[in-house]
Parts: sequence; C-alpha cells; structure tokens
Amino acid sequence: VQLQAFGGGLVQPGGSLRLSCVASNIRGTINLMGWYRQAPGKQREHVATITDNGTSYAESAKGRFTISRDNAKNTVYLQLNDLKPEDTAVYYCRVISVLPTRDDWGQGTLVTVSS
Repeated sequence: VQLQAFGGGLVQPGGSLRLSCVASNIRGTINLMGWYRQAPGKQREHVATITDNGTSYAESAKGRFTISRDNAKNTVYLQLNDLKPEDTAVYYCRVISVLPTRDDWGQGTLVTVSS
C-alpha cells in the first residue's frame, strides 16, 4: 500500500489549501480515510476522518475544513479554509482497510500559515 499526499504549502492567514491523498495498491476494502496533523513539538492529532457512516472532525477543524473522498480513485481530500497560524503542521493521511486488515500512513505534506 502506498499513500501519496500533496497540496501543502505556504499560505497567508485566512487563505485556503486543498490537500489530496491517493492510496494505491489497496488489496482490501477501505474502511476509513482520514487526515491527522503534527505541529512542531506537539503530538500527532486527529483532524478529520471519513467512513461510509459519515465524517468526524476535530473541534479546531469544524466549520473551516471539509473532508471528502472519491472512492473510484481511492483518494481523500481535505479542503482547508480560513487557515490560521496554529494550523501550521505536517498533515498526514491515513487509510484503514480490511480483508486484509491494514493501517497505513502517508509521508505527510507541510502546511505553513504565515504572513
């Protein structure tokens, strides 16, 4: 399984970015796709996840970020709006699949919010 995340970059406060993560060589059925982030000196934290049952967002992401997926392309997206300096972090995508069961992480894409 390979997860390739891209779309990060430098953006000013209030700006937007769209992250994408493509999962390839998936042999099982994808159960969950999601985004997590890790800021300098902090632990990795949940941002948003999506399953067949719906979506889940961290409180800090609600109202500003939107997660979506394209099942045909095994791709998960994260639309980041109204970005704040505290959103600066490396954003990682995660895919949990079953049959066989796997829990895979991408390499991360850096989002920097600064003026």
